[in-house]
Amino acid sequence: MTRRVEEVITAHRQLEGGGFVVRRPFPTGRLELLDPFLLLDEMGPADYAPGEAVGAPDHPHRGFETVTYMLEGAFEHEDSAGNKGTIAAGDVQWMTAGRGVVHSEMPTKAIQKDGGRVHGFQIWVNLPARDKMMPPRYQEVPSSGIPEATTPGGLAKVRVIAGEALGVKAVIDTRIPIVYQDWTLKPGASVEQPVGREQQALVYVFGGSVLVGKEQRRIDDGQLARLGSGDSVSLAVPRDAKDGARLLLLAGKPINEPVARYGPFVMNTETEIMQAISDFRSGRLGEIQRA
Repeated sequence: MTRRVEEVITAHRQLEGGGFVVRRPFPTGRLELLDPFLLLDEMGPADYAPGEAVGAPDHPHRGFETVTYMLEGAFEHEDSAGNKGTIAAGDVQWMTAGRGVVHSEMPTKAIQKDGGRVHGFQIWVNLPARDKMMPPRYQEVPSSGIPEATTPGGLAKVRVIAGEALGVKAVIDTRIPIVYQDWTLKPGASVEQPVGREQQALVYVFGGSVLVGKEQRRIDDGQLARLGSGDSVSLAVPRDAKDGARLLLLAGKPINEPVARYGPFVMNTETEIMQAISDFRSGRLGEIQRA
């Protein structure tokens, strides 16, 4: 059964981190989360002049996962566990914060100095209670390692960050069943993508417009569609459309557990949140060591 569009949410712009612009469909005052997803931020696109680029300096995480997917530009990251590296265009970093880390994500020194364009996504995925205090884990996949597939005729292309599509499977291991796919559709493209009936499914459009569901509801750039029950998602662009579309297809099995959240901490109870704050303030989450 093809899923219907149940709700359309238009992303709003706001400042995050050190002052970078994001488009955010949730969380908002009217929509706190879409279990198991806690947050969806489209970072930019932003064109920075020399000396203007900003990011997210040292900040803690506990109890969930952050997924960073770069489209343009590059970020340098480092954390209190001694991990560091660069995420460039097309790369993915899937960080399971678990019991906690202090983390930093900043545009590369070259972009900070000379300016440049930055565009990407950060998504927060909740963890079930059994995993909230697991050891932190990183999975970093370069652009060349992200599986891709194209429909016969070449009208639809997908990058599979999590889940499976068009016969290719993701290389990233997720704690709960997750679908995270980047679809590019040309005019005339039509795709019926299977999605498990037990999963909540979302479509976020970040370029052009796409027709979603059996009723072919039009979803425009900057809009998120929350889909109803079913076992597949229909995506199409009319043959006579001037432009194609680009979108994220997200799906995940709801955890269905209590959620207590305070900024970068997401636990099950307020007591656990207070403990996370105490652990951070006392230094038990560590600090980033810099030369």
